[in-house]
Amino acid sequence: MTQTDTTTATQAVTGNPKPANTAAPAPGQVTTGPIRGSRKIYSSPEGRPDIRVPFREILLDSSANEPPLRVYDTSGPYTDEGAQIDVRAGLTKPRAEWLAKRNLVQATPRAVKPEDNGGAQGEQLVAPCPAPHTVLQGQAGQPVTQYEFAKAGIITEEMIYVAHRENLGRLKAAEEAAGRLADGNSFDAAIPSFVTPEFVREEIARGRAIIPANINHPELEPVIIGRNFLVKVNANIGNSAVTSSAAEEVEKLVWSIRWGADTVMDLSTGRNIHNIRDWILRNSPTPIGTVPLYQALEKVGGDVSKLSWDVFRDTLIEQAEQGVDYFTIHAGVRLQHVPLTANRVTGIVSRGGSIMASWCLNGHRESFLYEHFEEICDIMRQYDVSFSLGDGLRPGSIADANDAAQFAELETLGELTKIAWNKGCQVMIEGPGHVPMHKIKENMDKQLRDCGEAPFYTLGPLTTDIAPGYDHITSAIGAAMIGWFGTAMLCYVTPKEHLGLPDRNDVKTGVITYRIAAHAADLAKGHPAAKSRDDALSRARFSFRWQDQFNLSLDPDTACAYHDETMPKEAHKSAHFCSMCGPKFCSMRISQDLKEDAARMAGIEQKNEEFRKAGGKVYVPAE
Repeated sequence: MTQTDTTTATQAVTGNPKPANTAAPAPGQVTTGPIRGSRKIYSSPEGRPDIRVPFREILLDSSANEPPLRVYDTSGPYTDEGAQIDVRAGLTKPRAEWLAKRNLVQATPRAVKPEDNGGAQGEQLVAPCPAPHTVLQGQAGQPVTQYEFAKAGIITEEMIYVAHRENLGRLKAAEEAAGRLADGNSFDAAIPSFVTPEFVREEIARGRAIIPANINHPELEPVIIGRNFLVKVNANIGNSAVTSSAAEEVEKLVWSIRWGADTVMDLSTGRNIHNIRDWILRNSPTPIGTVPLYQALEKVGGDVSKLSWDVFRDTLIEQAEQGVDYFTIHAGVRLQHVPLTANRVTGIVSRGGSIMASWCLNGHRESFLYEHFEEICDIMRQYDVSFSLGDGLRPGSIADANDAAQFAELETLGELTKIAWNKGCQVMIEGPGHVPMHKIKENMDKQLRDCGEAPFYTLGPLTTDIAPGYDHITSAIGAAMIGWFGTAMLCYVTPKEHLGLPDRNDVKTGVITYRIAAHAADLAKGHPAAKSRDDALSRARFSFRWQDQFNLSLDPDTACAYHDETMPKEAHKSAHFCSMCGPKFCSMRISQDLKEDAARMAGIEQKNEEFRKAGGKVYVPAE
């Protein structure tokens, strides 16, 4: 069995690594360059040199006598020193050849209308992305979605890709895989010691995993989301009230995936929604999700009473043709559920949920999303857009957690999941919200039971309501717990949650906070690929390999900056202490001394034993 690995960027293994480009880019540009102390590599699965899966290798000091540590990488070609990045041309299209082999037809694109961009004209209109884009469409009677291929017993290139990615490109995920699985508690999940393409196919066919992969997003590097795989992280972006350029919006995407976002949701509102989304998709190696309801509402001037199925249907087709990989659809908010929220402390906090509740009450009628759900499935199936069934009635305070409204919607989502599966669509379920720690597992258990184990995708949950400004922490506590219990993807929360729009630093903080939560969940589940990085960093810490400690961390730049605040000299990078304990009281150094003493005493004891076996005599007669 063979596999092919190629390296595209190399840095010195000793001394100072090349500094990464982490400052805000100049106007019209995006952040590029390798992450500190790392290099980009590509690995091909056995027998498939045409499939190149990206990874990041963290280089270690030669004194470690360890090979580079390979880690999962979400950053796309933006961290590849060999890649030529031009947002006007878009990214290369690794899926184009795969899609060309399938029974897809080239469709005539829907004409762009003024309302698609919020009526922006003249200087206010962002120009469309000039990157070429062909619109594809599936046919009836032929597999189109990953779910349909899986049910038909067909392993797609996307399935091969994600299997190799989950294993970190190794023929064996870890020699101690079985032991690590036994060490964790996965709450009856079926995590394998080694992920095969067949296992991926089985999980998708059972509805327990999805690969969000619109056939019109050929730039995509496929990702799998499911309970039996690594826990994924989503970041939200969106255009601000004043957008200076398309590159600025692409930069929000690039910055999010640089720090570990597995998927990105574009929650833009206002002007230029269509054209901005086109720039994002043509430059995204990551699955992109949206809430089509937001744009549909913009098309009718923000008047909920004017929303209609026709406007919504048109918006679905528009976004599906562009290449959006998953839609949040709030079809579980029904007229009969709205009164259940009357006695809540914080009412309906979901933007999409409040829009649909208002629409239902306005005419005292059932939700058009619920009534037209099968038609929505038919549209999404044609392009393999995955469902993210929205939790429009999620609790917005711990006082409202696990109430009748929340669970009534969840039960409805379970019913809709079965309909979507019957229509051939991929489905994941969105979840709360604000839930205290002792009520979190009930959410996970009920979701698994009511929704047939479809992947769960949660916002946090926030475990307390008393910490505005720190809700990335209050939510990461709940995220780590629910990820351990079985949630497949965690939607990040930034420090600005409930307070304002996040800036560049807030986005980075939110993504890294949620990478910590996801990794903690993977460790607790006993995922075979999870612990290697922890062990490598612990060895570096005990050996006082400071550069390795920085580079092995989730945020090397911040780790190094904190160290240098009190010990800035280059000589301090080899010191056997830090400013916390100082040179005399460093526990690690004392432990090293004890270890050396123990080894020396063991050597003395060995000599004593040899002396005793020789009869305990100082002088031994010559033979």
